[in-house]
Amino acid sequence: MVKIGILNLQGDVSEHQTMTQQAALKRGLEAEVLKVKTATEVAACDGIIISGGESTVIGRLIKENGIDKVLKEKKIPVMGTCAGMVLLGRETDFQQPLLGLIPMKVKRNGFGRQKLSFEADLKLKSMETQYPGVFIRAPFAYEVGEGAVVLGQIQDKIIAVAYKNYLATAFHPELTEDTRIHEYFIEEVLNCVE
Repeated sequence: MVKIGILNLQGDVSEHQTMTQQAALKRGLEAEVLKVKTATEVAACDGIIISGGESTVIGRLIKENGIDKVLKEKKIPVMGTCAGMVLLGRETDFQQPLLGLIPMKVKRNGFGRQKLSFEADLKLKSMETQYPGVFIRAPFAYEVGEGAVVLGQIQDKIIAVAYKNYLATAFHPELTEDTRIHEYFIEEVLNCVE
């Protein structure tokens, strides 16, 4: 049984938990999907999801609790959405703690403030049909390094990136009814477990 932890520090934790459970069921996979808060709980997981929220606060809590060390030492697959995308990057336009797991530069609130939030049908690499993207004070990547795969863009703004066993999206897949992003992440987790 695969174990996926939703980092329970801020954001749409319950929504990610529900969506991950649904994605596992679609794959016919037995998965334990639980909320995690401590480095010990994170270390017991096969994969971790970092949801949206305030990236500075989440980053500080990750560092204070030693979760950053566990993720790097154990090379646990991580999916980051919205604020999670910022945290997975190596550089951003604000002084804050970052995990630096994906070679990319990220602009926080790149699409503007809360009132400029929007939805858009996205063409994502390896998906045959469009994906419903929900953007809330969303970031975007504006540069990626060697080995990083751009999975989607809106004009010149990179909104989805994969690198090794890490996945980052500027949008909120947990706020849709489409499980494909979570299924994609589960496949990455399984590849690392086998």
